[in-house]
Amino acid sequence: NHRRVLEATLTAAALSGLPSTLAASIKHRSLRSAAVYVYDTTRAVGTLAPPGRPGFGRGVVVHLAISVLCGETLARTLPRNQSAAWGAAAGFLIGVINVGVIGRSFPAIRRLPLVPQLADNVMFGTVFTLVVDRSE
Repeated sequence: NHRRVLEATLTAAALSGLPSTLAASIKHRSLRSAAVYVYDTTRAVGTLAPPGRPGFGRGVVVHLAISVLCGETLARTLPRNQSAAWGAAAGFLIGVINVGVIGRSFPAIRRLPLVPQLADNVMFGTVFTLVVDRSE
């Protein structure tokens, strides 16, 4: 069901930044620092789209586009009743590819701390599968 996949994708996209945001707030001991981190990270994602300049609005659009692509891919490739473990593993693989390989060729992405970014992708895959499984 396309509606179910879209719901899971949007929910996962909205919650996927929690691990890195939490890490930033713990590291800097400030909610304000966490908010700045989210803003800066979103701007960095904006560099993935032409003309390659950081931008918050562009970053939101790019993040949503990547999330939709990943959500559709997960919906087509993971087994039914995916379980959170499958989603977490798939999210990790997505993170390795998107952040660890492709993103490394973009300076603004390369400057982001890798482990929290991978954790965000694990969160995306986990939340996606939980929402898809709940909706069935």
